[in-house]
Amino acid sequence: MNALEAAHYDKVRAIFDILEGRSEADLLLKNLNILDVHGETVYQGSILVYDKRIIALNPDEGILKVKEVFDGKGLYAIPGLIDAHIHFESQLAHPTALAEAMVPCGTTTIYAECLDLLSAAGEEGADAAEKLFRDYDQLPYRLYAFAPGKKTSADVAEAVLDMEPVIGLGEFEHFTYSAGSDDDFRKAAWVRAKGGFMNGHWGVTALSDMMLNYLPAIGVSNNHDVWNAKDIEKSIRYGFPTHIKFGVGSSEVIKVLLRAIVDRKWPTDNFMLCTDNISVERLLAMGHMDWIISLCVEMGINPIHAIKMATYNTARSFHMEDRLGSLTPGRFADIVLTDSLSKINPLYVFKDGALVARDRKLLKNAEIDYSGMCKNGLPGLGDLTPEQLEIVPLEISLDGSQGKVLLFDVYGRGHAKFHQEVWVPLKDGKVVAEVDGLELSRLSVVQRYADGKRHVVNGLFKGVHVNRGAVATFWPAPKPYFVVVGQDSADMCHCLSRVDSYAGACVVTENGTDKAVMRLDIYGVMANMNVAELTSAAGAIDAALEELGNRNEGEPVVNKLLSLFISLHRFRFMA
Repeated sequence: MNALEAAHYDKVRAIFDILEGRSEADLLLKNLNILDVHGETVYQGSILVYDKRIIALNPDEGILKVKEVFDGKGLYAIPGLIDAHIHFESQLAHPTALAEAMVPCGTTTIYAECLDLLSAAGEEGADAAEKLFRDYDQLPYRLYAFAPGKKTSADVAEAVLDMEPVIGLGEFEHFTYSAGSDDDFRKAAWVRAKGGFMNGHWGVTALSDMMLNYLPAIGVSNNHDVWNAKDIEKSIRYGFPTHIKFGVGSSEVIKVLLRAIVDRKWPTDNFMLCTDNISVERLLAMGHMDWIISLCVEMGINPIHAIKMATYNTARSFHMEDRLGSLTPGRFADIVLTDSLSKINPLYVFKDGALVARDRKLLKNAEIDYSGMCKNGLPGLGDLTPEQLEIVPLEISLDGSQGKVLLFDVYGRGHAKFHQEVWVPLKDGKVVAEVDGLELSRLSVVQRYADGKRHVVNGLFKGVHVNRGAVATFWPAPKPYFVVVGQDSADMCHCLSRVDSYAGACVVTENGTDKAVMRLDIYGVMANMNVAELTSAAGAIDAALEELGNRNEGEPVVNKLLSLFISLHRFRFMA
């Protein structure tokens, strides 16, 4: 035998000897109510673990030798929860900080995009990926990642495809693949040749009926870009395992999708659950896949079907059901113990048979230093003037009393309501920030590095409000842009200049003074902080804005503002 064959021989012989009572297993979890996702039943039993995997159900305890016994005291045992599609960057947290917030919710596996960070890194994209994935196998959750399908050069995507733990190509940009981008052709060719997966970003509303055939025809593995019942119907009809997502600023969307599944009686085997984008604060306050499963049940989905949508269905869609998604021999010992199936309460979380979280507290984390990914700011706004931030009406009424302007809505992400043209009062020829009697703030979208005339889009904003001062933030992917919210152009311009001094940040200013700063030093998209530091910084932004007149609900303001960039890119407001 060669070395590899010999190692496997030792492994299979060891399992045989354990089951014969001659060798010692690692862990026995007993007195459980075990969820069988295959038969969709629950039965009383025990689970035996050796070398990170389940090797027996209901072993004969009379002959068993085991290092450790865990008494489940009648709790339900369900497979470790899986997020079918999540963006690392949307949380602003690096991988170990994300673990602090996510794993106590019962999540033991994620399928992750990293395209914004690699896009922000530019020519350093491949190097950034290597640093991001360093020691990934030490994390208390299982990570499968995707090379960037959009926002980066084809060369970066090709390099990242060869890295661990990358299993395929991330979401395509529907504006480029539908236009016949050669970069997209090359990326698809590379991943097909490797036998990898391709994440779908179908963009139903942006595609012709003929182009809807393209992604499934070239072998794209799934689709997470659905927003309503019509989108779902098309997605499953075209053969996509379809993701039902909950993300920043779209709490109503998942309810629309779940209601459609229940009302239309679509088989839940078609669906998986994911977050796409979710903040650390949301994870800490409401939960992760545990909360989404519970919401599914509230909306009328059978509890076992809901759990399968966040476990077995996802594992099967990525052809990993032999490793993940069920509590059966041969699978990784990723196990969650909960006292309810309809309202998931992850009391104990095991990954690879090791207890990693208890009572919503992380017990075990990796120690990985990400400081080498931190960057200094490269300012680009030295010539910006307040006048460039003034709103110029798109149209003025015949009597000169009203002007038509753009209105952006942070809660309209993914919908046509994200931006509208509205009539507002004019006073002395200037726009009054008011729509139908409701006072609003102004929003400016500002290009960071201008080659010639700087691209600036000005309008009104619904979602964050200040009576004075300003708040601004930055996002570098796919293009470096700022957004700033305020009432006065000079205040807004000063706030932008403060953010411009960092690689990335969210800053609140008043009267030329910083009120709060949240730094995003890792390529401008991640904070080099633990969860306590991250939430404290986000909380300081909210507290400073409250003093300036904002009454925030839901996501922290920094996450609300950053979610804008998704729609600003989607609706082509960035040059």
